[in-house]
Amino acid sequence: MAKEYDLVILGAGTGGYVAAIRASQLGMTVAVVEKEKLGGTCLHKGCIPSKALLRSAEVFKTVKEAETFGVSLDNPVLDFTAVQKRKSAIVDQLYKGVQHLMKKGKIDVYEGFGRILGPSIFSPTAGTVSIENNDGSENEMLIPKYVLIATGSKPKTLPGVKLDEKNILSSEGALQLESLPASISIIGGGVIGIEWASMLVDFGVEVTVLEYASRILPLEDLDVSKEMQRSLKKKGVKIITDAKVLADQLDITEDGVSVAYEHKGKTTHVSSEKALISIGRTANVTDIGLENTDIQIKNDVIHVNEYYQTKEAHIYAIGDVIGGLQLAHVASHEGIAAVEHMAGKASHPVEDLHVPKCIYSSPEAASVGLSEQAAKEQGYSVKIGKFSFKAIGKALVYGDTSGFVKFVSDAETNDLLGVHMIGPHVTDMISEAALAKVLDAADWEVASTIHPHPSLSEAIGEAALAVDGKEIHGG
Repeated sequence: MAKEYDLVILGAGTGGYVAAIRASQLGMTVAVVEKEKLGGTCLHKGCIPSKALLRSAEVFKTVKEAETFGVSLDNPVLDFTAVQKRKSAIVDQLYKGVQHLMKKGKIDVYEGFGRILGPSIFSPTAGTVSIENNDGSENEMLIPKYVLIATGSKPKTLPGVKLDEKNILSSEGALQLESLPASISIIGGGVIGIEWASMLVDFGVEVTVLEYASRILPLEDLDVSKEMQRSLKKKGVKIITDAKVLADQLDITEDGVSVAYEHKGKTTHVSSEKALISIGRTANVTDIGLENTDIQIKNDVIHVNEYYQTKEAHIYAIGDVIGGLQLAHVASHEGIAAVEHMAGKASHPVEDLHVPKCIYSSPEAASVGLSEQAAKEQGYSVKIGKFSFKAIGKALVYGDTSGFVKFVSDAETNDLLGVHMIGPHVTDMISEAALAKVLDAADWEVASTIHPHPSLSEAIGEAALAVDGKEIHGG
């Protein structure tokens, strides 16, 4: 039996379920189809569980350094089973919260795998969704006015290399470790790889990072990349850049995993108990019925217009499946914008330069807008303001003075082009800079904002002043 809806959403990750809630608020009848659990990758296999583990690693590191705060603790011990139990409890609590939100919004949830059908007896246009139910019962048919594809992404691997999630791990498989390895080789020094490197070294694991590019975090501001590399090396992480991993020589051995890589014309092998492949994610576009539609795939992602419409105007797509910034908060805002466009409301598509990007390692890093290098490449004449946390009283009190705040401004107009931070709690501080970008603020306007003392946010005000050499506590 077929059932009609205003909107059917394929995928109930962060983008999908947020879009469902907004559609419900707008009076639409909504169904979501999810093959696994509400909340998707972010809640169950990504953002939340990894940040829970990172917090435990941070606490363990702090406890080991407690004497610097005047607190004596003898031989602190890590109980990794308890760490994993805490992580699971956090995920479970949030999962129940999402389930409650679906019920509150009167949103129907179908547990199964959804595929888009072409024109059929159910509809003269493509868009009917056929659901293979997880319980094995007969397929259900949903007939929507609109479809929103929010099927997300999955971890990439190297050509010919199978992720067995035992010896060779993805970031998702690593979350399920029952015990910590003595050593690990992380292939990829992007955001996810660096978060894992930071976490595992703080847990006491011997970590090697192999990055193909000339620096880790190659998409971040150069100064942030350098500071992150310096900080991680100080903690004991071995980082090798310009390293081309040879996929055909990545072997499972009696002792663990052997990884071969080319560096400066020489082939070297590194052995470790585990290997983690962290080279990005690939969009889930296969086997969801796109071949039954006129939807276009470009560069392995779904092509959409500025309002997230595919070539089939009543079918929209958001999140990782359309490429761009693969971030949970981006998917959420794209979902809201897509639904509001369906409803004929004023829609506010996501602007990449307004999106805050965060790295939850230790130290943390965060950014919004253009890096110094990107601004210069785009033809801007830039001026820079940079201020270290070493001169911030709250950072000294907190016990972490690593890092800085960096402003990149247009030398001709004073407009703020980008803000980049590395140091304590910068992932919480970046929102001020993001708001400044949305409001098209000048650096002097941020400098005129009164920042409380003592607070870490004073570094933002000082960096804004430093653009014109007016910082108060610099020297």
